[in-house]
Amino acid sequence: MKDLKYLAAFSIPIVAFIGLYFKGTMVFLTPIYAFVIIPFLELIFPVDTYNLTTEEVDSKLKRKIFDWLLYFNLPIVYGLVIYGLVEITSAPFETYELVGMIVSVGIVLGVNGINVGHELGHRQNTKERFLGKALLLPSMYMHFYIEHNHGHHLHAATPEDPATARYNQSVYSFWFTSITRQYISAWRIQQKLLKNQSLSFLSIKNDMLWYHVIQLGYLGVIFWVFGPIGLLFAGASAIVGFLLLETVNYIEHYGLLRLKKSSGRYERVKEMHSWNSNHVIGRIVLYELTRHSDHHYKSSKKYQVLDCHDESPQMPYGYPTSMVLAMLPPLWFSIMNKRVPREMISA
Repeated sequence: MKDLKYLAAFSIPIVAFIGLYFKGTMVFLTPIYAFVIIPFLELIFPVDTYNLTTEEVDSKLKRKIFDWLLYFNLPIVYGLVIYGLVEITSAPFETYELVGMIVSVGIVLGVNGINVGHELGHRQNTKERFLGKALLLPSMYMHFYIEHNHGHHLHAATPEDPATARYNQSVYSFWFTSITRQYISAWRIQQKLLKNQSLSFLSIKNDMLWYHVIQLGYLGVIFWVFGPIGLLFAGASAIVGFLLLETVNYIEHYGLLRLKKSSGRYERVKEMHSWNSNHVIGRIVLYELTRHSDHHYKSSKKYQVLDCHDESPQMPYGYPTSMVLAMLPPLWFSIMNKRVPREMISA
């Protein structure tokens, strides 16, 4: 039964569906659940630093249930987007209801879309990578696959990494720098990959070009079927989704930097270069994303067997709670700045 604990990750789209169905003030049930109720539960439940034994790891890697729990997010995410589009275009609504529905669907796109897409994007299986990219589509963030896998994991915790927040940088500043720099970085990586294969910009292997075609096609179909309101709903939900991702990016490496060696090269990525949290609710809802150091240690390692490292800097709160705190920069700085290793601040 413990293997089924990750079913709790589906609680967010379930709550979102309830809000979309009943409308009214219920449309704000999802943000309340994600950023009030879950943080409250994280304060109640104790942290869990237990690491699986070798036998337990082998056992869990053989169970397909963990993979199917990820796959199920595809119909759930797309089903909720379509349901939201139908609801928003089939009956009169108040402005606040539109805002609440956009935020609710956007949260699902971030948690059950981009987050799961990130996990599947690290898999070696081509079909799983395809599913991962499909989950990035509704958030208009398919370029994340290229930049994250070929850029972030190489440059994490260095000034060269767009997705590493600098010491004393606010989350709002980070949104702008990370979004723009990651997009530019993705194009540079794509051009390098094409050049290495002696391929032209118009090559069929130009994934960045395909991503734009697919995403514009997605929005075009929505506009054709659901009109301007549907396009507004889909576009705004996508923005909420990728801002949620960037907020997670912000807290994952905030202020942490790899030091340069005498050779001028950066030290290798270590356990101390990612913020971790062992708060069980956040761990389950985010498919163990909070054990981020182990993910960087071996990116192909599946979520159900990620370990906790004593050397990793630990957040005083879970990721959902930390995301709320990040929205209040003075409070965030007062809590987190003193936890950043001094040698990294002066690096």
